[in-house]
Amino acid sequence: MSDYFMLAKNGVHEIVVDRSRFICHAYRVHTVEEANQYINDVRDQHDRANHNCVAYLIGENNEFGRAADDGEPSGTAGAPMLEVLQRQNIRNCLVIVTRYFGGVKLGAGGLIRAYGSAVSEGIKAIGLVRRVKMQSIWLTVDYPLFDSLQSKIKQQGYGIDQILYSECVKLETLVDLPKIEAFKRWVVEFSNDTIFVEMGDVSFKELPLEDE
Repeated sequence: MSDYFMLAKNGVHEIVVDRSRFICHAYRVHTVEEANQYINDVRDQHDRANHNCVAYLIGENNEFGRAADDGEPSGTAGAPMLEVLQRQNIRNCLVIVTRYFGGVKLGAGGLIRAYGSAVSEGIKAIGLVRRVKMQSIWLTVDYPLFDSLQSKIKQQGYGIDQILYSECVKLETLVDLPKIEAFKRWVVEFSNDTIFVEMGDVSFKELPLEDE
C-alpha cells in the first residue's frame, strides 16, 4: 500500500457553467454502505435537481470504485469525476455533483469539462491531507537529554506523536519508512548510543500538505 491523499474534511463547493449550477458534495468514506447513505441523503436534499452524479474510490488499494451519470449522456459525468480522484491519487472519497440545468446545453465535451471541474475545484477548495505509511519508533531517554532531543527531532523534520514521563522519558516518533535507518543512525550519533530505541507499529498517518 503506497502513500495517498484524502479529503481533509467533508465539504460542499459550487461552480456555475453557462447558467447551470454544479454543486460538488465531497465526503470522506471508508465503506460502500457509508457512501450509499450520503448518496441517498444528497438525493433527498436535492430531489428537484436534474442530476445527482456519483463517483467514489474506497479502500487503501481502491478495492471499490463507482461512476454513475444519473441520466446525463453515458460517460460525461461519473467518469470524468472519477478520473479526478484517480489522477490526484485520492482514496476513501465520495463525490456527488448535483446539477441544476440553466437552460444552455453544454454538449458532451462541455459536460465532461464541467463535471471534472466541479470535482477538481471542489477538492481544491475543501483541501487534502496526505496519508503516509509511517514507522512508530520509541526512544527512551534520561531527563537531562530530553529537552535537547525533543528540539533536535523537530529540527530534523521528524514527528513526535506522544511523550510519556516516568523514571525516564519515552517519546514516540513517527518516521517515513525510507528514512528509518537514517533516523536510527542519527539517534546513535546524537546520544553517543545512550538512547534505547524500540520499534513500534507501522500505520498510516495523516499529514497536512503544508508540512511536506
